[in-house]
Amino acid sequence: MSSNGSTPEGAGGQIAPGLDELDQNILRELSRDGRMAVRMLAQRLNISRANAYTRLERLKRSGVLTGFTAVIDPARAGLSTSAYVTLTVRQNSWRDLTQHLRRIPEVRHMALVGGEFDVMLLVHTTDNEHLRRVVLEQLPSLPGVRGTRTHLIFDDIRNDPADSGG
Repeated sequence: MSSNGSTPEGAGGQIAPGLDELDQNILRELSRDGRMAVRMLAQRLNISRANAYTRLERLKRSGVLTGFTAVIDPARAGLSTSAYVTLTVRQNSWRDLTQHLRRIPEVRHMALVGGEFDVMLLVHTTDNEHLRRVVLEQLPSLPGVRGTRTHLIFDDIRNDPADSGG
């Protein structure tokens, strides 16, 4: 790695140093509540605040901990229609296509996958008409898209660590 600290350990597909049980516990607690104060984290894990700060910084520097985000319930946020949309794309169009997909606010997640299609998108819209416009007008007009297939989400069941009770 770079000795000037500009390239974090674990960046660029490199494997981060081994995580011990305390690191795993820190990640579990932060998965439950990413806004948890370091003081509370240290208290819950029965460690010093200095140890908690040091471990958090190492997890960030190594690329294991990449950020903090809010988890939003799409339906309660007015996005009552959700779907997984799969795309078949022209070979070698993935890089350019991602730039176009990032500009579509309804696309909440995208993944390059292997199998019978090439790209999988998670799309949240206000209603079926809104979804129709995204799937039948916006996506097919993007360069490189050869075809789409839509899979409506009837119920979104998350594997939320906060619900596991432990």
